Amino acid sequence: MKSLGIDRCWAEVDRAALRHNARVARERVGPQPALLAVVKADGYGHGMVEVARALREDAELFGVANLQEALALREGGISHPVLILGPALPEERAAIKAGGFIASVSSLAEALAFEGSAAGINFVIDTGMGRMGCAPDDALAELEKIARLPNLTLHSVSTHLPVADEDEAFSEMQLVQFDVLVRQIRARVPTAFKVHLLLSAGILGFAHHRYDIVRAGLMLYGSSPLLREQKLLRPVLALKARVALLRDLPAGRSVSYGRTFITARPTRVATISAGYADGYPRSISNRDGTVLIDGRRCPVLGRVTMDLSMVDVTAVPEAKLGDEVVLIGKQGAEEILVAEVAERAGTIAWEIFTGIGSRARRVYL
Repeated sequence: MKSLGIDRCWAEVDRAALRHNARVARERVGPQPALLAVVKADGYGHGMVEVARALREDAELFGVANLQEALALREGGISHPVLILGPALPEERAAIKAGGFIASVSSLAEALAFEGSAAGINFVIDTGMGRMGCAPDDALAELEKIARLPNLTLHSVSTHLPVADEDEAFSEMQLVQFDVLVRQIRARVPTAFKVHLLLSAGILGFAHHRYDIVRAGLMLYGSSPLLREQKLLRPVLALKARVALLRDLPAGRSVSYGRTFITARPTRVATISAGYADGYPRSISNRDGTVLIDGRRCPVLGRVTMDLSMVDVTAVPEAKLGDEVVLIGKQGAEEILVAEVAERAGTIAWEIFTGIGSRARRVYL
């Protein structure tokens, strides 16, 4: 699509903020663990290859969800080790081996498919996530068999924390139990494998379980899964649009689909050039969402539509066509964090970031 030189909706991505947040992760865990930067889902909507390029000097390896993403990193000139965090389809295994990517497996049977891989495998143990991984009671026996395979390298052993941002007591118990299991594995599987389990909430809340690699995801993008730690991070992405239309509506006029909002007084309404197809969630409709225009909060009126949203600018009489609108980010003294948008929309920051559509051009600062 040819650019006309003006964006209706765009996302600004701050590379310096990315690097700052990577340094925060490093400061939390110290110099020894390797930093794995999670760039799956197109870098959480920030642009996977550009994020990886920005973090080349900060991360020792990158984490992706699947083979397609791993290949995209290579095509983008990223030569770091790449760990594929999700299970591989049988048809993908040969390409993962050929590409030199680290595969994640849950069993000996899966591991056998990667014999001869130069990068090796990441053996996942399920300690409570239920998404993938070997049962803890079976893990030691499976790993002993894997260690005897002459043409397979055990790169790492890992697990995942399902409630590190919600349930501190369960997470601490999970971590302690995993510590015990790791000691047993290391005693009986004498290979130089690495261990990793800390995601962003773990890095910020349980850094004493740092092990050999930490997996930084959401925190890299400037959103803390632990609210108390948000002050340490710099937001990376700002989602912006423009005032496309200004209208004065009398009292008693309905706004948007479903007539879920009726003006109670004469209201100056701005139609802004972003909707749910751009990543501004429809579920924020009628839930006290706001945007920033001229540094002031303007309430979202009625339902967010596919391409447009309506906001009340009665309190911003100087608003004019083409004005910049901030849906996520800072303008003047006001700031709307992604966590606020997610809370209003009844979802999580991860979904807001990854839901920003391709129609919103990424602008790298």
